[in-house]
Amino acid sequence: MAVARDGESESVRVVERLRDEILDGVREPGSRLVERDLADQLGVSRVPVRDALKVLVAEGLVTPRPRTWAVVREFTPSDIADLIEVRSGLETLTFRLAAQRYTAAGLERLESVLAAEFAAAREGDGVAARRAAADFHEAVTELSGNRMLMELWRTMRSRLRWLLGQHEDFMRVAEEHRSLCDAIARRDVDRVEGLVAEHLESSRNMQVQRKAARGGPAEDDG
Repeated sequence: MAVARDGESESVRVVERLRDEILDGVREPGSRLVERDLADQLGVSRVPVRDALKVLVAEGLVTPRPRTWAVVREFTPSDIADLIEVRSGLETLTFRLAAQRYTAAGLERLESVLAAEFAAAREGDGVAARRAAADFHEAVTELSGNRMLMELWRTMRSRLRWLLGQHEDFMRVAEEHRSLCDAIARRDVDRVEGLVAEHLESSRNMQVQRKAARGGPAEDDG
């Protein structure tokens, strides 16, 4: 039994390491993920690497290839458009419910996440700022008190966190989150819904600008 638990925890560690490296941009889209090479890099056997790749394929971050390798997924314009549509629908409901149902403890956690986001933004720490921005949205989902929304978030968590990380203006995102948090705290549902619409449009515009700055066509994020 101990061996099984050790193997399981090793697989979890490999999943978390590779997921973070993909979401943080360390492993770029199209990068090869070869079982043997990853096992050597991470100091593990090929079994937990194989298990980890299966998990990441299911999460939508990795595309399988024949036999013992895979690649970091390259999200197409169509993939991104689909993600934006799903995010738009979910967040309008999620933020509205959060404003109606939040608890004091939940709001305190949201404030803590927001403080971490501002700290990272001020320091120019892009990795920490993007992670905190995604944590903010996850915390709001928890505030909604809707189990189905939380299950949907968990199902799509990696892909949504990837989408939420496609920006460079860390302070602007933090300030938009500050306005949303304040409106939630006041239980001002109408204000929250208006801010969500603005936040979604702002996010889309920042993704377009990031793509253009990297030399890609602006319409790719449409």
